[in-house]
Amino acid sequence: MNNNLHIRPYEKEDLEFMYKMRTNSDVMDYWFAEPYTTMEKLKKAYEELQESEANRQFILYHSDEKIGYVGLYGINLRHSFAKFAIMIDPEQQGNGYAEDATRLMVDYSFNQLNLHKLSLDVIKVNEKAIHIYEKVGFHVEGEQKKHYFVNGSYHDAYMMSLFQEDYVNQ
Repeated sequence: MNNNLHIRPYEKEDLEFMYKMRTNSDVMDYWFAEPYTTMEKLKKAYEELQESEANRQFILYHSDEKIGYVGLYGINLRHSFAKFAIMIDPEQQGNGYAEDATRLMVDYSFNQLNLHKLSLDVIKVNEKAIHIYEKVGFHVEGEQKKHYFVNGSYHDAYMMSLFQEDYVNQ
């Protein structure tokens, strides 16, 4: 793992960085969201998420440089699961950060939060992401037909998951 990669909680000072990514269609297409937001909407969403125990949001750093975002959504402590999300700044893509960033969050999820299961959605044409998730230990759990509208057409998606015991035993 890249030892210069680390995370810290998402803070108000990160809103400009997040705004840059949240308004980039190349990023947001793979987040299955419209690349449209305003700074005011982003601030409001940030404030609302500060009150939620069901989410953990982090800024990803390489040394002292912000390179992305990782998060857990829909954390359910009773059933011990969450959804994983990652966003790498387009200027930093292709540098091998995604796998290590995913491992950082998997470690956090299983070793700090003691979650039992992580899941994510990924469109089937995003082969690079699927390859990274599989290297980390995620497996396809199901398939959604024509589920996400990306780049002008509907795409099939995989629901992938990773269980704590499988990750620990790899």
